[in-house]
Amino acid sequence: MIVYEFKVKGKEAQYRTIDEAIRTSQFIQNKCLRYWMDNKGLRQYDLNKYCAVLAAEFPFAEELNSMARQSAAERTWSAISRFFDNCKKKVKGKKGFPKFKKHCRSVEYKTSGWKLSPNRKAVTFRDGKNIGTLKLKGTYDLNYYGIKQIKRVRLVRRADGYYAQFAIDVKVRVEPNLTGKMVGLDLGLKFFVADNEGNTEPCPQFYRKSEKQLNRANRQKSKKFVKGAKPQSKNYHKARNRYARKHLGVSRQRKEYCQRVAYSVIESNDLVAY
Repeated sequence: MIVYEFKVKGKEAQYRTIDEAIRTSQFIQNKCLRYWMDNKGLRQYDLNKYCAVLAAEFPFAEELNSMARQSAAERTWSAISRFFDNCKKKVKGKKGFPKFKKHCRSVEYKTSGWKLSPNRKAVTFRDGKNIGTLKLKGTYDLNYYGIKQIKRVRLVRRADGYYAQFAIDVKVRVEPNLTGKMVGLDLGLKFFVADNEGNTEPCPQFYRKSEKQLNRANRQKSKKFVKGAKPQSKNYHKARNRYARKHLGVSRQRKEYCQRVAYSVIESNDLVAY
């Protein structure tokens, strides 16, 4: 299973509709969790059936695709099953009891409710939310895969826009290039990683380098916050978005750096011990 991510381009009304779909998915997750807490002994199939009850009771829940509602129930069940597994394994400390969602950022569709364009450069969502057609901006090419191979389509909201993720059922085979080398790695505080031969990789400290800009953006956001005001001003939301985008940039720097170092290690060694 591989995941391809594209940035989606649409109109402002479409973005607001995506937000509504995300809120509906969060609502279904919380209702399923409450249903499980009030009725002990339920299984995953019971939560899937409860989605139909919610659709009949709430018109805005019926507008969301049926498989998207089931996907939201599956998210709730994954949290429940993780809690039971931790209890069975007797994990020390907190077992991770499922919590209600407050800031959900994605909605997931399965094999229905969406359709790709013939050139695979746009996706159309056809459920009752009326999201419409969104253009896909990215370097990946979906023409190499069949429609039946795409098992999930997820819409994700981030600080710098909206993204579409395609989960593709394909077996990825990587031909190994044997080098005859082995290495032992150790993670530390002074260095990001060190091996048994004395080679070290320094810590990039992306957060420390951006700390001054982050603090300045945070102060600008705090100045525009009015205590007790609901809703806050547009200038506050703009400042909050600028602050969130800077944090997102640091997060992406860290992720890219870790992937690059890990890829270089596994490409140059046959065995890695840590």
